Amino acid sequence: MPHPFTPLASVPVDVSTARVHEEGWQSWSPSGAYALGDKPYRPATDNWATVCYRPGHTVPDDTFQGEGLLALDPGDGSPVRLWAAADPTREVPSIRLVVTDGTAEVSANGPVKEWTGADIQSTLADWAGGLGLEAPRTAPTVWCSWYEYFTAVTEDDIHENLRAMDTLDLPIDVVQIDDGYQKALGDWLTLSGRFRSRAGIADAIRARGRRAGIWTAPFLVDPASELAAEHPDWLVRSSDGAPLHAGRNWGHDLYVLDTTHPGAAAYLTEVFTTLRSEGYDYFKVDFLYAGALEGARHASVDALAAYRSGIELIREAIGPDAYLLGCGAPMLASIGLFDAMRVSPDTAPHRHPEADDYSQPGQDPAEFTGVGRQWQHGRLWINDPDCLMARPAVETRERWAAHVEATGGLMASSDRLLSLDEWGVATTRRLLGGAAR
Repeated sequence: MPHPFTPLASVPVDVSTARVHEEGWQSWSPSGAYALGDKPYRPATDNWATVCYRPGHTVPDDTFQGEGLLALDPGDGSPVRLWAAADPTREVPSIRLVVTDGTAEVSANGPVKEWTGADIQSTLADWAGGLGLEAPRTAPTVWCSWYEYFTAVTEDDIHENLRAMDTLDLPIDVVQIDDGYQKALGDWLTLSGRFRSRAGIADAIRARGRRAGIWTAPFLVDPASELAAEHPDWLVRSSDGAPLHAGRNWGHDLYVLDTTHPGAAAYLTEVFTTLRSEGYDYFKVDFLYAGALEGARHASVDALAAYRSGIELIREAIGPDAYLLGCGAPMLASIGLFDAMRVSPDTAPHRHPEADDYSQPGQDPAEFTGVGRQWQHGRLWINDPDCLMARPAVETRERWAAHVEATGGLMASSDRLLSLDEWGVATTRRLLGGAAR
């Protein structure tokens, strides 16, 4: 359970001009700056509270809360003040701010340190720069199957787009197969009926001078998977001994792989060493929040230590030269582990989320949090603003392309390339060709 909150500071503010930056828990958690009169984005359902926010760390009404980071611009000309986790890779306290009678009362439920600066983004950037991390490697340019085909992607779809890249002369380094190639979450080495040979498609990609990439959700397990049936002891448990529930998605419940169990760790190593041996050297690992959920594990370690050890196991399996992109990941707990990181909720062919929840897919939520986390780019990792979609059917495609371009981060296309019109081809070629290579 979270520790009790203790006071940190009382700061006079100009209630009409002050701004507060909340840092969300994971990639999909809304993050950004609010006026004091704004209502911060919160989960619309209990399920999204688990899948997209920080479970067990609910926020009272009329309270701002950052997970490991909270910044305040008092709005009266005095310096910005930033409160940050003292050791974010080990403990990420929640930091709260409540305004009463023109004074911001700040508290936290764990150790934090304070910084000051001229504005919110530069103060956050200065904090990140002071962590002493190596500069992240340049990101390759990518084509990803997800936003056109979703889980219905087939091997023939990959071949069609691979040919189209040559026909359209698109500067794409990596062809990344997303969700849909595998039989079930957890059964990563068993193909769905839509794919014939994982190694064969990697060979075809490489034969055309491009790199092969692949998606996994390494800490998720489908209850109907062979893994869950054959190795129930590999699952993280809740307090009642049942498999820990990591929310619902894809129409079914989700369980969590316990990477502290020797058998589960060996299996995960096998998955990634196999994929690497087949020619894949770009890995998008998704829904990583699951690895940091609180639960009973084989080893007596806390959830963040278990999460980091699981990612380190994956890195060891794929080797130092492979490119590792995180998504749905607990942000501060991931410092130092990734080459690139999704810094926002999913985009979508539409602007607004279907639910009134800015953790849900939509261009508006992706822009809000992507802008709010721009300070992370080049300091913690390469920011992934999510994929460019330039086909005519995409709502406000010009505005979305402008956002992706402005981030300067990882550039990835996610269209059926033959569906692009003249503007779509030119924009895709320009954004990917202008990426730092």
